[in-house]
Amino acid sequence: MADRISWEERRLLSAGSGTGLEIEWANDEALCLGDPDAAALSSYDAVLIRSRSYTRGGLLATLAKSAKILTLNSPEAIHACENKLILRALLREAGVPVPDFRLVVSRKDFEKAVTELPFPLVLKPVFGGMGKRVTLLRDADTAQSVYDYVEDLGHAFEQACLVEPYLGSRSVRCLVVGREPVAIAEFESNGTDWRNNAAIGSTHRALAAEPALVDLLGQVVDCLGEGIYGVDLFRTGNGFLVNEVNHAPGFRAVATASDIDVAAAISKYVRERLG
Repeated sequence: MADRISWEERRLLSAGSGTGLEIEWANDEALCLGDPDAAALSSYDAVLIRSRSYTRGGLLATLAKSAKILTLNSPEAIHACENKLILRALLREAGVPVPDFRLVVSRKDFEKAVTELPFPLVLKPVFGGMGKRVTLLRDADTAQSVYDYVEDLGHAFEQACLVEPYLGSRSVRCLVVGREPVAIAEFESNGTDWRNNAAIGSTHRALAAEPALVDLLGQVVDCLGEGIYGVDLFRTGNGFLVNEVNHAPGFRAVATASDIDVAAAISKYVRERLG
């Protein structure tokens, strides 16, 4: 169930034959769900939510699950991943280490945040992904000017942001299927953009699954439930911090770097869940 067919969806559509699955694309913009008999989904045994929308995914998963259809990921997990604040709160409550942050919903919040946390800082929207609208704040003067745009142009939930310390040009992405990390890569900004995000062209290389990282990923799954996740982390002097968890992760860069067939691993997992 996706809003478009990208590299990952094409691989998933072709991976089903290897596990005995027949996989079809359901356009998440044209389902009109709500029928208690789930007419739009009645022919499916399972749905894999791949919507990039940070509103549609959780809503569609809720209706699919209520129709007694195997839904991956669960609506509870998707709703948590769609909202960076809710995710951080859930992980922190469960004892999973996350970056320090401040919730900013007003100019007063912002002014306090930039005095409590040391520069450089990162300003990011609570809702959103793929590195969009994430801004590096190098000094106080620039920070105030940047926040003008949030305050004047943001609407409703778009004004809700997190401010957090900048933790460097490298991050680690782990593709988790079920409970297992199937592919891991390190991303580094490419020198022309400070963000280390595959969607905007950062460099990447495969990493081994070191024990501390595997243990931390297990804690994340314990918190969210089994599923298919892209877990983004920062490595610090005190260990890893979980930055974000993506419920419909892009995996082209990680799969290419690690030479692992992530789509086949996902297809196999869905087959196992169907029994």
